Amino acid sequence: MKYEAVIGLEVHAQLKTKTKIFCGCPNEFGALPNTNVCPVCLGLPGALPVLNRYAVELAVRAALALNCKVHNESRFARKNYFYPDLPKGYQITQYDKPLATDGYIEIETDSGLKKIRIMRIHLEEDAGKDLHDISPDHSYIDFNRSGVPLIEIVSMPDISSPEEASKYLKNLRNILMYIGVCDGNMEEGSLRCDANVSVRRAGSNEFGVKTEVKNLNSFKFLEKALACEIERHIRLLESNQKIEQQTMLYDSKEQVTRPMRSKEESHDYRYFEEPDLLPLILTDAEIRAYAEGICELPQQKKKRYVEELRLKAYDAEILVQDKEIADFFEECVALLNEPERIASFIINDYLRELNSRKISISQSPVTSHRLTALIKRTIEGRITLNMAREIFTLLFEDSRDIDEIIKERGYEVVNDTEELVKSIREIISLHPAELAKYKKGNMNILGFFMGELMKKMKGRIDPRSAKDLVKRELDNA
Repeated sequence: MKYEAVIGLEVHAQLKTKTKIFCGCPNEFGALPNTNVCPVCLGLPGALPVLNRYAVELAVRAALALNCKVHNESRFARKNYFYPDLPKGYQITQYDKPLATDGYIEIETDSGLKKIRIMRIHLEEDAGKDLHDISPDHSYIDFNRSGVPLIEIVSMPDISSPEEASKYLKNLRNILMYIGVCDGNMEEGSLRCDANVSVRRAGSNEFGVKTEVKNLNSFKFLEKALACEIERHIRLLESNQKIEQQTMLYDSKEQVTRPMRSKEESHDYRYFEEPDLLPLILTDAEIRAYAEGICELPQQKKKRYVEELRLKAYDAEILVQDKEIADFFEECVALLNEPERIASFIINDYLRELNSRKISISQSPVTSHRLTALIKRTIEGRITLNMAREIFTLLFEDSRDIDEIIKERGYEVVNDTEELVKSIREIISLHPAELAKYKKGNMNILGFFMGELMKKMKGRIDPRSAKDLVKRELDNA
């Protein structure tokens, strides 16, 4: 290829605190507009900020999970700009002395693991929200989000494609959700992404002119917006046109990027140290204490599943994508030491059922005890796997004992060899033409007789043992 993309992401993650970062207002989504506000988050004269200690703990936890160096001293600054949703006329953030620097995330690519470096993580407050769809004549502002605690995670320009950008964001989101820092809800704005993108000649070390694509709130939009912007850059370069340093918005309906404004530089914001907040000082002991809140991370868990539980890498990857699913899987394995069977049932049946019902695993009535009891019945040969799948769907509506359901539905496998042999001989006697084909060497006919036996026994047979019986009876017929 003549050109290569250079991409860096700036991700804003909303911290899972009960209150906002500098005041005691609730940090919650969905409240009536302008009800979770006070003089501090409205920027009223004389109101002073007080830093939320738990927001600091969550930010440190995130930084450590992302392999960053957490600094013992960081400082808050004022980022000055005028916009209707910013009541103070400035945003409290961190600038030249951020909370943490020099981290990384690894993503899987076709050529192996790739390390995406993280330049910095800093704490800041969110702005309010402009509402343009209430009235055709007016815009409104909801300040409930003003002062909500955020961390901004800024990557180095190590990402080379829209697909890599999506993998990076997915891994980042998963880590933050695992450690309880952010709920990861992109639809509600808990996780938002801006992308810096430029294009250069393949093999060149010089950066091209970059543009920033703002407010990407889904993995699909991130990939599509980056693909559009990269294509636009290449088109301009090919026609010898100048690329302007701009902030762009992605139009998902037209699937194009459009200019929003010229791209600001840091001096445009006139940063200066926040006079109403002391420097944030963290001792090594405090940082170590915060590190104790970090659980086993997705990639570590995946490695353990593959090496210790002997799962396929693909199955392990699916399980670790959601901490609730991974925790449920481990609960099941603790009850029944059959990790491969359990993983297969969760991936192929349980997740499909959850998706169709639009519920999470924590909302499901099928507990780890019920699922393992069902799988155990298949291991014991009492029911077939297909029967177990039918029973599984019933468990979402039926709270009775599994054995009671099996008995009522007549699902119990027929293990009586005499009964099976009698049925096989009856079927063979009814199909002399098919028997003749088998005798002439047509082994595909074996499948026909198995199908007839399945119908006669209403699926209540173990296919492997029944197949041996059918073959023996055909050979002796």
